[in-house]
Amino acid sequence: MATVTDEPDAPAVDGPPIDVESIADGTDAALKMELGTSTREEIDTRTTAIVGQLRLLLGEELGADEDAAVRNLFRQAYHLLEKTNRPTQQTAAFNAFFYMRDVANLARRLLWIYTEPSPHAT
Repeated sequence: MATVTDEPDAPAVDGPPIDVESIADGTDAALKMELGTSTREEIDTRTTAIVGQLRLLLGEELGADEDAAVRNLFRQAYHLLEKTNRPTQQTAAFNAFFYMRDVANLARRLLWIYTEPSPHAT
């Protein structure tokens, strides 16, 4: 069983475009989960998927060099993804659940930026 702290392979730089619908569906599913009815395995599985989606979004040019708000979102995302901040098997389900929600919220915000026309585009 994969855990939240496993390191998946990095996506190829010239890989396929971001699957907006898949990320939207994944983050929706995570944000609709309820702590009282979710197992730790479900939380970990959903978290692993969303972490991968967040990493894909962080690999895109979203205007972080020009926009302080986007730069702040990137900073928050990198902080969450640091290995020392991720849940382990010893982390309480409560904490793992809210980590998953934090990752999903950031992914949603970056997805919104990804789908909006960039004011910095030339």
